[in-house]
Amino acid sequence: MKAKLLVGAAVVALGTAVGGAVAAQGPGGKLPQGSERVNLDPADFTTKITNPYWPMKPGSRWIYRETDSQGAKQRVVVTVTDRTKKIANGVTARVVHDAVTEGGKPVELTDDFYAQDRAGNIWYLGEATTEYENGKPRSTAGSFEAGVDGAQAGVIMPARPRPGLSYREEYRKGEAEDRARIVSLREKAEVPAGYYPRVLMTRNVNPLSPKELEFKFYARGVGPVLAVSVSGGSDREELLSIRK
Repeated sequence: MKAKLLVGAAVVALGTAVGGAVAAQGPGGKLPQGSERVNLDPADFTTKITNPYWPMKPGSRWIYRETDSQGAKQRVVVTVTDRTKKIANGVTARVVHDAVTEGGKPVELTDDFYAQDRAGNIWYLGEATTEYENGKPRSTAGSFEAGVDGAQAGVIMPARPRPGLSYREEYRKGEAEDRARIVSLREKAEVPAGYYPRVLMTRNVNPLSPKELEFKFYARGVGPVLAVSVSGGSDREELLSIRK
């Protein structure tokens, strides 16, 4: 079944008319931007992640199909584990395992580290990732941890998302510099897992790859349901099923 993406007229313009960034307050102040440092108090964080746009209860699992520009398909399984990890910056994070396979063989295996602050923002604190080639480990490039070698935490989902709100998702100079901006809270998406009539849409860029532009869609009570590259490639990742 082919996924269908339905976006409003204002969004077809790729969100270029959206205004500038909007500050949002939380335990650490406004949401982090660019390379700026953040000082997080571990006491403000929990591994119980309840943000409605991406609740991460241990045992939850999302299965996605990713199709690249050449038509190759990969299976992506994201599982919230019952494990936690104390990050170098002192915050204890929930470990979420991400397994990418192609033809049954591993392509990339990653442990991502998330925590939620008192305001409800979901912070991304790093990842331990291994790329595979012909079924064998090849590289751990891309791994980082907030508080190590200048790496800083970022935000994956704000507590109070609204159009125009911008933030960095991760930061390690030259390695991880993804940024996002909320475009809309009123979009629609249909994927094999179902039809979602009111989803949050983000505009995602990375200054390390200036040609790339991606849009991501999140459904309340579900999490990410669709990601579409519209520049620098035509990759598409769509939700096949979810187990809460």
